[in-house]
Amino acid sequence: MKTIRILGIDPALRCTGYAVIESDGQTHSAVDCGVIKTPARQPLSECLRRLNGGMLELVKTFAPNAAAIEGGFFSKNAKTAMLLGCARGSVIAALAQHRIDVYEYAPRRVKQAICGYGNAGKEQIATVMSQLLGIDTEGVPLDATDAFAIAICHSHTFFTNQGIFLPEPI
Repeated sequence: MKTIRILGIDPALRCTGYAVIESDGQTHSAVDCGVIKTPARQPLSECLRRLNGGMLELVKTFAPNAAAIEGGFFSKNAKTAMLLGCARGSVIAALAQHRIDVYEYAPRRVKQAICGYGNAGKEQIATVMSQLLGIDTEGVPLDATDAFAIAICHSHTFFTNQGIFLPEPI
């Protein structure tokens, strides 16, 4: 069975989680994970520069076949939603620069795919990722374990029914 490399991304302005997996649809193996952080006092432009540069470095290092990103959520705070949109745009632009297809998954869909429950917490996702990937997630940032979940959600979607339920790349 064909193996693909997927970059999962949990976007945020100050702390974006990423995870790289290899999957054949049945088994998943962790390649790397971490966070791209920007200190709190840095301006928006520095956050976006670091996100873009971090994504470019991940693409160069891991050469993913595809990327999966968590979709936006509805926020009552318009400023928060706009800042998250900026972060997502910076990430997507870096991936587009290398012609990597980016697939978007709603947070509830990821949680349902991984935990069977759309309101699962970050700790629950980390526990499932530890079991599913056979890794110790102690000390792994929760944003990175979320990124693993996003990547695995994409793998399940990609390999199920020959990708018939695969969303259009964004």
